[in-house]
Amino acid sequence: MSNDTDDTASEDASVLVVGGGPAGLSAALFAAKNGLETTVFDGDDTWMHKAHLFNYLGIGSVGGSEFMATARQQVDDFGADRRQGEEVTSVRETADGFAVETDEGEHEYEGDYLVLATGANRDLAEELGCAFTDEEVVDVGVDMETTVEDAYATGAMVRPEEWQAAIAVGDGAAAALNILSKEQGEHYHDFDVPADAERLFGEELAE
Repeated sequence: MSNDTDDTASEDASVLVVGGGPAGLSAALFAAKNGLETTVFDGDDTWMHKAHLFNYLGIGSVGGSEFMATARQQVDDFGADRRQGEEVTSVRETADGFAVETDEGEHEYEGDYLVLATGANRDLAEELGCAFTDEEVVDVGVDMETTVEDAYATGAMVRPEEWQAAIAVGDGAAAALNILSKEQGEHYHDFDVPADAERLFGEELAE
């Protein structure tokens, strides 16, 4: 992957992504693609299964479920641990980062960073102690970081009504790139060129 530094992000850093819709998968894609240990909890309750995309830049027409299948395959191909059907029931801060519990209840998952992508359900952000705005959405900056350091919120969690897939994907990317910038110690740019595609997928597939 092309960026402005010679080194990739620290492989020791880990990211927990809660939510398997466009925002969560986008965050997981950027994180895993750039060397972060990434676990994404995909409860498969995204609204995308009811959608058909005509207004997503670069896509003429695609069913929501088909779009999600492609997105999941991308995340899987870059090595993220995608926990399909596993719902997160609680989140908390730890001495070293964050821990989540799931409905399977057998053990906790821990990570250095947390990305919340649970649509209009903001319960986990409230449980974590994130600040909310007067409009009762999670308060974040342009980098999607909440008032809880190293915890991010995305998509419909941070906007009252703007629930477009294109916006959610951008939010997830912004969160992951900010995490990568923290790990790198300077602004991290994930800007690929044709040679990157050829190296990863081979010349025939890159075309």
